Amino acid sequence: MTFAEKLKSMRKQSGMSQEKLAEKIGVSRQAITKWENNTGIPDIENMLALSSLFNVSVDELLSNEKIEKKQTDYLYESVTEYDIDNIKRYDMNLGGANTLVLSGYEGEKIRVRLASNTLAKNHIDIDISRKNGMTEANAKEQVMIFVQLPSQYIDRIEASINAGGVEVKNLNCENLELETKTHNVIIDGFVGTLEIDCNLDMNIVCNTLSGSVEVNQISATSRICVPENAEFTAVKKGIGYWHKHFI
Repeated sequence: MTFAEKLKSMRKQSGMSQEKLAEKIGVSRQAITKWENNTGIPDIENMLALSSLFNVSVDELLSNEKIEKKQTDYLYESVTEYDIDNIKRYDMNLGGANTLVLSGYEGEKIRVRLASNTLAKNHIDIDISRKNGMTEANAKEQVMIFVQLPSQYIDRIEASINAGGVEVKNLNCENLELETKTHNVIIDGFVGTLEIDCNLDMNIVCNTLSGSVEVNQISATSRICVPENAEFTAVKKGIGYWHKHFI
């Protein structure tokens, strides 16, 4: 569930209108509408106000619950595997999806899994193709993409995706360049340098990371959340470019 979906759900469960919620945290109704339509995100002050009002952590507000779904949670899925026998550089064009989960595992195959509760027939490979009139807009609403890479055969990774949310987890990679259009990125168990190219406002949640996150963007504002006791440095390297190094 995206931040926008969570906010709308929590507001309705609390019996509040958009006007009432806006009044409680001191913003305009238009701001609430933008947040619930996923066309904007709160600044840190308003995020903390929402966290306090609904009695949930900021991490819970920003994390994408759909990323945590298991295989059995989906009605339809398609799995494609590719044999790998040595270290390779990966270049993946993944098109549009609701969520991308990119992870490493102990094995010798690339596994690409497409899952949905509404779409029964799709064709995918590393350069994902949309069939049967499937548009990118529909894919972003209904399709989940899970890519598993064999940990022992990873060199560098380049991946492009237009998604509601992206999760990178359990992945050891010298350099991962992620070209994306997304508002939500979750990093968990990543070792190496993660470079994110995105000109949308983003919430980047770093649960565990050993290395650095480099954010390249122009005319956008992003927030990086780190564990309370994490040690890190932040360096501005140029217009629209931020580098954060974690220990």
